[in-house]
Amino acid sequence: MQLRHGSVLSRRSVLVLAGALVAVGTGAHAQSVSQSFDAWLRDFRAKARARGISDEVYDRVTRGLEPDTSVYAKDRAQPEFREELWQYLNRRISEWRLITGRAAAKKNAALLKRLNKDFGVEPDVLLGLWGMESAFGELVTDEDHMKPVFPSLAALAWGEPRRRRYWETEFLNALAIVQRGWGAPDMMLGSWAGAMGHTQWMPEVWLNLGIDYDGDGRVSPYEVGDALAGSSRYLIKRGKYQAGLPWGFEVKVPDGAARYADAQSMRTVADWSKLGVAPAGGGRFSHPAARTRLWAPIGTEGPSFLLTQNFYAVKSYNPSMNYALAVCHLGDRVLGGSDFVTPFPGGEPALSLAEIQEVQKRLTAAGFDTGGVDGRVGNLTMRAVANFQRQAGLTPDGYAGKDVLAALRKGR
Repeated sequence: MQLRHGSVLSRRSVLVLAGALVAVGTGAHAQSVSQSFDAWLRDFRAKARARGISDEVYDRVTRGLEPDTSVYAKDRAQPEFREELWQYLNRRISEWRLITGRAAAKKNAALLKRLNKDFGVEPDVLLGLWGMESAFGELVTDEDHMKPVFPSLAALAWGEPRRRRYWETEFLNALAIVQRGWGAPDMMLGSWAGAMGHTQWMPEVWLNLGIDYDGDGRVSPYEVGDALAGSSRYLIKRGKYQAGLPWGFEVKVPDGAARYADAQSMRTVADWSKLGVAPAGGGRFSHPAARTRLWAPIGTEGPSFLLTQNFYAVKSYNPSMNYALAVCHLGDRVLGGSDFVTPFPGGEPALSLAEIQEVQKRLTAAGFDTGGVDGRVGNLTMRAVANFQRQAGLTPDGYAGKDVLAALRKGR
């Protein structure tokens, strides 16, 4: 989710916001309620009517609705695993995701070209978002990741004490989507916080920035064209995306400029060059007039970057710098770009697809549920890795690295 843009909470700050709400109470109960859920539903009808929601739609959605109170525990557990930046990138820019992304890019080449013409958003950014948010559509209906959103939104609107008004509004937005005929309650699947579809829209984004790009008479984040078009509009309107501008450049930073590597000081690329900042791979910079910030995520001994406004447009989708870097780098890699020139100190290459599959196969044989042997490290595989690490006396960070593979092989 995102940060605020004016009075609008960003698409994914919901996941961040929600992360704070579980500081009280247990995952099994609502956080702060003064009435039963059924009583709350009866009273909330008045707010729905005031928003223009018909009684027929309200009854259709709420009949038999039970709040998914597991959202409170999920909030409290965020993030489940803490990763070093190189681990974060390795897991999200895995061989499996690159193979899947390149196939998606090829299949949707005409669509991406049309979107670029209509909105000016480059294919690399859209592919990066799509890959990060739903693994190029692989997770859109994955039961381990996506569930009906009304039970979650209702639980948050009823029992979340700090942002109740926000969640009430999103519950109303979801009702409005049903009333417009864009979605059916049992088909609106999303994350525990209500983000839906290929690029994970919250209901507010679906309503206000969605586009019927395929011309079928409805807006849907579950349709690739609509999802990427709506996210293009989001990047432009809320992220201030600038057509024709790359997200940034990997650079080498001399000692004299290292003090500016805080992602705060704004200079043109040409002015950074005068301070000795140079392309990491040699040669000359493109876009010398572009205004950029210098960022060294782990210090100048690791990869450093000049970031343009388009990096921050991606960051408007989720307030994490690491998230934005992963999106941008994933999009580059899917389209044939190379890995960063400068390695991460203490990092290691990601396991290959075959190695990840071997990890999953060995974990499964040892009694740890990975959800399959497909080479994709999802939630189940991470939990299985963490449980194995605890058993093997390793740090239980859930990262499937060389130490995990070696320990599994040793225990064969």
